[in-house]
Amino acid sequence: MVMNDCEIFSNLRVPCGLKIVVRADGRNFSRLSNDLSLKKPYDTQFVKSMVEASCIFAQEFSPNFIYTFSDEINILLSEIPFGGRVEKIDSIFASFLGSAFTKTLIKNLEVSKSSDDPLIKPPSFDARIIPLTSTNLVEYFRMRQKEAWRNCINGYAYWTLRNEFGKEKAVEMLNQKKSSKIHDILFDRGINLAEVPAWQRRGVGIYKKEIYVEGYNPISKEKVLSRRGKIFVDWDLPLFQEEFFKDNSIL
Repeated sequence: MVMNDCEIFSNLRVPCGLKIVVRADGRNFSRLSNDLSLKKPYDTQFVKSMVEASCIFAQEFSPNFIYTFSDEINILLSEIPFGGRVEKIDSIFASFLGSAFTKTLIKNLEVSKSSDDPLIKPPSFDARIIPLTSTNLVEYFRMRQKEAWRNCINGYAYWTLRNEFGKEKAVEMLNQKKSSKIHDILFDRGINLAEVPAWQRRGVGIYKKEIYVEGYNPISKEKVLSRRGKIFVDWDLPLFQEEFFKDNSIL
């Protein structure tokens, strides 16, 4: 037997003719959150680190769109790299994001490099590929945004009640509660979810926007304007509809 024959998944490739999203999820980020004593339900420095890691990724691989919330990063590719090899895409994207996130997290949280560094267990991601047609691509991002909204509701409710009543009582009070009832519970405690930052309710988008840059033409000796794509971080996303993706040249 030739040992290379055992690499049965090495030539597995994404389906031809489909768009793909690569979704990376943080591994054991709840433990990471506890180790770093991150603020609940949202820690701005953690979110900033996720966004900056996504921007570093965008500079390296030029995806069409990145959408991040909580501990996940969704990447819509403009071109499928590595000949579409699934193992290669998953492994390189997950490792690149893990390195980029570690770098930005250390910077933003000013984590020390001493022997008791809480990042002694390196953050890591897993990655999966989701093949999508043009028709269900928008629906995919709509579903992820709905998940971001559920996380927002549940996160505020759980941590507000936990601080007031403790862990077990908070879980009991929220068991099988509809979202309308959870809204009432929070509103009675002075929290109006409609007023929390948009990125908490709807996530953060990273994509390129065209900007005009002034230059100089040495031949005509005139000032000229040229268009360039610049990575833009959208902290105020709308509810996803097809128009958003078309207007921003994502589709």
